[in-house]
Amino acid sequence: MVDALRNRLEHIAESADLALCLLDGLNVETLAERPHTRAAFERYLEIISEASRHVPDDLKSSHGPDIPWRAMAALGNVLRHAYHLTDLEILWRIYEQDLRPLRSSVAAMLADPDVV
Repeated sequence: MVDALRNRLEHIAESADLALCLLDGLNVETLAERPHTRAAFERYLEIISEASRHVPDDLKSSHGPDIPWRAMAALGNVLRHAYHLTDLEILWRIYEQDLRPLRSSVAAMLADPDVV
């Protein structure tokens, strides 16, 4: 169980880092003009979404109470099933507002000896 949780947390951290690096220096207009970049970003968000579903609720509450965990989990379904309705402005807000706090929260989880 501990190894599985560590793997999921590492997947979240890695995907967040990759998304942050991918979009560094871009703006939403540039992202709209680059379908390959947008597809990569959406894939990183899908991975984060799926992995977040395997993080226990008590851990989310203690290490990331301000993270929109439920919305993050739901985002994966939107990206997979309603991809044609995905709003780029919402995805951009996730990049600007949510990924860094998420990354910090997951880093705290990974550093906590009582967690993993």
